[in-house]
Amino acid sequence: MAVHHPATIAPTKLELLQAWVPHQPWTGNADTSVLTKLGSYRFDDPDGEVGMETHLLATADGQVLQVPLTYRGVPRTGAEDSLITTMTHTTLGQRWIYDGCHDPVYVNALVTTIVTGGREAALYAATEQGMVLEPATTHVRGSGSWTTAPALTVPVVCHEGTTTTISAGVEVVLPRVVVPVAPGTGLVLSGTWPGQETPCVLVRVDVAGDSAHNAG
Repeated sequence: MAVHHPATIAPTKLELLQAWVPHQPWTGNADTSVLTKLGSYRFDDPDGEVGMETHLLATADGQVLQVPLTYRGVPRTGAEDSLITTMTHTTLGQRWIYDGCHDPVYVNALVTTIVTGGREAALYAATEQGMVLEPATTHVRGSGSWTTAPALTVPVVCHEGTTTTISAGVEVVLPRVVVPVAPGTGLVLSGTWPGQETPCVLVRVDVAGDSAHNAG
């Protein structure tokens, strides 16, 4: 599960996205002068160290952008190029915010979710009365039925148009501008969110020989 700690954060997530996203090469012709949050989905870090959240943003002209972020309590060594900003969190202290596509913890969680048929992490709020489940408006699900996830290599990221491709022993194709496409066949992460009630593809994974690998 993912845990939400009530706190004051500076900058807020939307503020940092509004400052960073318009300068990225993958926004295409989207009007990023105004960005509003449609929803987000999280994955769990098995080690409990890295927060992972993918934001779905509406642009001023009605397009949908997909922006994975990771939140870390200490800087990731050698990852200065993918550092977006730092954030002050009144409960967790200083946080280092990264482009999730470059973060091996995020890539591993994403691929694992897709190939094993996983879902988004349940989000709980930490309160004085204990953990309280927060209602989710964004839901994702992997299409695979593997019993284990493949071992990955260090992610190498490239952008072509509005698509980010991550090579990590498998190829992960993540459209930054989301175009509603039905899941169909193959290893995909599909999702729904407010305003998009029919599942559509958010991420694809290409694995050589995937049809015979770890089918369950």
